[in-house]
Amino acid sequence: MTDGKGASDLPVAAARQRLREAVAPVAGTDRVAVGAALGRVLAEPLIADLDVPGHDNAAMDGYAVRGADLAAAGEARLRRVATVEAGEAPGRALGAGECARIMTGAPLPPGADTVVMQERVAVDGEAVRIPAGEAPGANVRPAGGDIAAGATVLEAGTRLGPAELGVIGSLGRVEVPVRRRLRVAFLATGDELRGAGEPLGPGQIYDSNRYTLHAALARLGVEARDLGRIPDEPEALAAALREAAGDCDALISSGGVSVGDADHVKPVLEREGQIDFWRVALRPGRPLAFGRIGGAAFFGLPGNPVSTAATYYQLVQPALRRMMGASGDGLPPLLEARAAEPLAKRPGRTEYQRGVVGPGADGRPEVRPTGTQSSGVLTSMARANCLVVLEAERGEVAPGETVAVQPLEGVL
Repeated sequence: MTDGKGASDLPVAAARQRLREAVAPVAGTDRVAVGAALGRVLAEPLIADLDVPGHDNAAMDGYAVRGADLAAAGEARLRRVATVEAGEAPGRALGAGECARIMTGAPLPPGADTVVMQERVAVDGEAVRIPAGEAPGANVRPAGGDIAAGATVLEAGTRLGPAELGVIGSLGRVEVPVRRRLRVAFLATGDELRGAGEPLGPGQIYDSNRYTLHAALARLGVEARDLGRIPDEPEALAAALREAAGDCDALISSGGVSVGDADHVKPVLEREGQIDFWRVALRPGRPLAFGRIGGAAFFGLPGNPVSTAATYYQLVQPALRRMMGASGDGLPPLLEARAAEPLAKRPGRTEYQRGVVGPGADGRPEVRPTGTQSSGVLTSMARANCLVVLEAERGEVAPGETVAVQPLEGVL
């Protein structure tokens, strides 16, 4: 669509693709201790050099037996000849008619291929009676059943979370190769902004966007640099961006990106670097300037608080993930829910409305808005657990209609 003056609004999907094509993973890797690698991006595939587990072991407490000794009818009578604890050597091999008491995680003695859970067994001294119907091979975790030596365990580009670090730990690794941290500078523009603790004058407001951006960047795991509040002066903005572009991979500004007399981001970007696009067909957050200053990618976000959050979440964060070398855009898959209330919408732009999704009276997912959808009402974002994604061509949504929702937990 256009604004009537020939300026085209880029569809959201096209903007994401343009951003993906315009940025590339940063060069440089670090070797860090596994315990310090949370949130980092794996720089090369992780190849297993051993089996996990390293031996056949018991999946539960019970008795290790030979499957050939189990009875199809009646009961099997075996003689206990050993006890095997976790962490011990398996001991001698089992012969015909023999069994061993075994604990969870303990290696199976040679000859054993089955573990019978202790609740199924009757014990009288060294005599062990096992009823019919036990399956040969049951309750055994085979060597390499989790990870086989030589297998690719994690692909390059994997962002390391608790589960991934546990997998690396199971291989006995001390260090892991990761991409260097992305360096991102951020700032807010606007003469009306004041910092927390400062007195407010007429027409002034406290800056919230830098708090939002700092928290979002911290959660993403980048090295964030706060450039502070920049006045509505082109030279001050240009100087701040030039200085930061010298040692940062990406720059993010909030505010000053529209076409008002005090909106200097777009002309400064055109003068100091290059601009790729600056209008995206989404709501909230239509004006978004993307380009480059020196070697740094630049993202100019709108100043309204919800617009800042929405454009960062939908467009900037996926681009930063690519620069980090992470695979995928990090956006959660869309889920379906029933609208519990009418949702106001005009065709033309993809809208991201703040909502709360949960089970309805019939147990099916149901979503309702968090209140007014004004881009200046940041509390509507704080109360939301999802964004209701309404397609560009869609109009008003009636109660009961199916809509797509994007969960927010752990993302923003």
